[in-house]
Amino acid sequence: MARSISMEAAGLTLAFLILTFLTISAASSTNQIQILNAERRIDLSSHIVKVFLTLKVENVMTAPASEIVLAFPPAQADHLALVKAQAAIGKKKKKKSYVHLDVNPTELRDAPNGTKYFSISLLNPLSSGETATLEVLYILTHSLKPFPAEISQSESQLVYFRDSALILSPYHVKQQTTFLKTPSTKVESFTRVEPTKFAGRELKYGPYEDRPPYSFSPVTVHLENNSPFAVVEELLREVEISHWGNIQITEHYKLVHAGARHKGVFSRVEYQSRPSFSGTSSFKHLLASLPPRVHSVYYRDDIGNISSSHLRSDYRKSELEIEPRYPLFGGWKATFVIGYGLPLEDFLFESPDGKRYLNFSFGCPLAETVVDKLTIKVVLPEGSKDPSAAVPFPVEQRLETKYSYLDVVGRTVLVLEKKNVVPEHITPFQGLLHFQTYIYASRTIDVGICIFLVFRGLFSLPTQ
Repeated sequence: MARSISMEAAGLTLAFLILTFLTISAASSTNQIQILNAERRIDLSSHIVKVFLTLKVENVMTAPASEIVLAFPPAQADHLALVKAQAAIGKKKKKKSYVHLDVNPTELRDAPNGTKYFSISLLNPLSSGETATLEVLYILTHSLKPFPAEISQSESQLVYFRDSALILSPYHVKQQTTFLKTPSTKVESFTRVEPTKFAGRELKYGPYEDRPPYSFSPVTVHLENNSPFAVVEELLREVEISHWGNIQITEHYKLVHAGARHKGVFSRVEYQSRPSFSGTSSFKHLLASLPPRVHSVYYRDDIGNISSSHLRSDYRKSELEIEPRYPLFGGWKATFVIGYGLPLEDFLFESPDGKRYLNFSFGCPLAETVVDKLTIKVVLPEGSKDPSAAVPFPVEQRLETKYSYLDVVGRTVLVLEKKNVVPEHITPFQGLLHFQTYIYASRTIDVGICIFLVFRGLFSLPTQ
């Protein structure tokens, strides 16, 4: 009996020692760095909140430091769409260059509940007493809350933005300043945390000195923001690769105005006669950026073709300006489809080892738009197998099968899914494709040869 009690006591002692060691090691990792200066600039001019953070960090311990940890409060963690970081190289402004740094989610054991962390991997570990300057960009969506929640056609839109005058950080911050850029000079109210200064379209908090880790001072800003709150609740982009040298793009949109809900009746006469005062927060047109050499463009909805669109194209880019059938006020929705064709030779490339790569853009073509759920389906020619995609941020990938005309075994479909997508996610992604059928870049092939090739592709089943 005594021996069992002593063994239990020894086990509890060992567990306590392990927990103490982990706590001390976690605390030492955060005490290893201090922030000499932090400058944060928050851009509230759009419904997509962009935060630019400049950190000058120093290693105050003897062991080298290889990473810097960013902390986000629970209220922002759920709305965080993107985190990017880069390091400044060079002391003079004209000769400065920036190098991209890897950013990955991480955890700290001594973290407050709900705090989300990201780890920035440094190019070279910081030695004792060495400093480095980091430039961080993170983007928040659905962070501007309309207040009042409902407005009439003639009223301006007011929103709340909540944050902290102090930067939430696991490190000691010697000096910090926060700037908020407002869309206009009309600011109803804001929280004061001295020193605070508001001039023109800029609200300044700080400078504040010698703040301990996890310092937090909540602030609320009530301001006017009439920018279009264009949110695509769901976007399905289907990229179909043809055997005959063409890519067909079909995009299905479910669009909503996510600002203050419209109340009362809608007067089109007032809307058209007083555009500067009536429906200032609404929007009636959107701009889509398309690749160059686009052709066969169409824009329609469930009713039929929508003629209110304008296409401008040159050798560098194409822009499609579209207008819904009615202007969108807060809470109003619209569904539509955009389709167009592209030459396959501009996007499909073959490596020396015989592999084919599809280089296409990820994200939503519409400017200044948040996509709650984005699905991209790359439909490959029949006979393709084992495709994969390389995307510079986390996405969900899976495979499906689609049957079309003259298909026997079906076409492999590579599906990419991501939530909370912003314009900064518009980057090229590469799909590694394995074809066992023929792809012809020429669009002028004899009809008889076309029929022969179709049936050759039909009966040339992939070997196992």
